[in-house]
Amino acid sequence: MRGRICGTGSYLPEKYYDNNDIAKIVETSDAWIRERTGIVRRHIASGDETTVSMAVEAGRRALEKGHVLPEEVDMILVSTITPNAVIPGVAFQVQAALGADRAVCFDLSAACSGFVFAYQTAQAYIAAGLYQTILLIGSETLSAINNWEDRSSCILFGDGAGAAVVRAEEGELHPSVAGSDGTMGHVLACESRVQNDWQQKEADRKTYIDMDGTAVFKFAVRKMPEMAKSLMTQLHYTEADIDWFITHQANERIIEAIARRLKSDIVKFPMNIAECGNTSSASIPILLDEMNRSGQLKDGQKIIMAGFGAGLSWGAVYMEWHA
Repeated sequence: MRGRICGTGSYLPEKYYDNNDIAKIVETSDAWIRERTGIVRRHIASGDETTVSMAVEAGRRALEKGHVLPEEVDMILVSTITPNAVIPGVAFQVQAALGADRAVCFDLSAACSGFVFAYQTAQAYIAAGLYQTILLIGSETLSAINNWEDRSSCILFGDGAGAAVVRAEEGELHPSVAGSDGTMGHVLACESRVQNDWQQKEADRKTYIDMDGTAVFKFAVRKMPEMAKSLMTQLHYTEADIDWFITHQANERIIEAIARRLKSDIVKFPMNIAECGNTSSASIPILLDEMNRSGQLKDGQKIIMAGFGAGLSWGAVYMEWHA
């Protein structure tokens, strides 16, 4: 058995900061941000919006799109690095809100690779015959850990949630790849506020996102093509056989560099980063949902879905889309 995505959903807060809003906070400009990142605006949670509430709405929309009832869900996996609380986890709160009483729940923390890792986890559970229907969600409130005094990073991140329902079907597992390098964890880090003397670290801005942008860029443009080529080799495919490369939305220049290294047309690399910014584990499922609802995804299309980010971590999966 293997899992097939049968429904997608997403949620973006109504409030947003465009580049001109950011320029009021730090020394920058709309032109500077667009040129270096491709980002125009990023959505920001406000009022009662939280990682949980966004996850609930994205999950609800995915279930509706997939014609799946909450009581049919066997498992809920939520990928997030910005949970509302230490306990209970976000997945448990989603279960309660959706009424998915039968579901086993847990959260997964792998930052921007998180949704791909969650998808791989779901495939393993389904292949083992343990569960049939799994709700996957990536949800982030990165505005809460964004260092709004650091112009190199505060321009990048936004809030939102994306979800997909994976259901069991007969068939062999499609290939996937993943990896981690903890020795490079320092290039993209954020210390916890659940530790001794966290107030001092907060004053030093250590409990906010700290990123070595150059190191992350070099890592991404090297590792992403490696993963795609590995999958294509296993499948005996070439770049021409792949319809879509759905990647983590970190930076437009990163995605363009990946396309060049794969000698692929950039049109195969859909992007919504201009509207959403970098939403970490939510970015891939948000984009997937947008493509699904707009009709871009067609029956039988071949897709490589790939994420990379903090950890450092990376993962990619091959799938065939079925309407």
